Amino acid sequence: MTAHPAAPAETELLVELTTTVNGEEVTATVPPRLHAADFLRSRLGLTGTHVGCEQGSCGMCTIVVDGEAVKSCLMLACQLDGRNVQTVESLATDDRLDPLQQAFKEAHALQCGFCTPGFLMTATALGYQGSCPSRAEIREEIAGVLCRCTGYENIVTAIENWFAGSAPVSTDGAPAAGCPVGAE
Repeated sequence: MTAHPAAPAETELLVELTTTVNGEEVTATVPPRLHAADFLRSRLGLTGTHVGCEQGSCGMCTIVVDGEAVKSCLMLACQLDGRNVQTVESLATDDRLDPLQQAFKEAHALQCGFCTPGFLMTATALGYQGSCPSRAEIREEIAGVLCRCTGYENIVTAIENWFAGSAPVSTDGAPAAGCPVGAE
């Protein structure tokens, strides 16, 4: 059996995308297999999107795409084309924490902080739904983000307090503020 000579290496085609990231339009040319998490971190410098398992199991890379929580390690950058993307960097303004971040601080809902962006973005997407979730519903929503430090109780409390005291806004603009604390 005669071995065939190796085919010359083909250059990978590139894909152009235009997306809105944290309110700013971004146009880029990317390899078709570049993950959204890597695009955000390496190309745009948005390192608040953490990468953990790279299999969608840990939720550290959660971002909001068109109002929905998405694990960016399971999404390709080219799939962001024409979409509205929000990362944890979109929350704080200058040196002022966002109300959700402030709720996490006040409830002591973080320790090492590695998982915190995933929880913040999951809660942000939950806020866009425009309803008042119960503690059980909050727990269900955040189940896709793993934390090895806090035990989740303070995280649930922080999200619940955020719903009770600030005004998450649904994607249609309807406020969900004033949710009762402790609703089951």
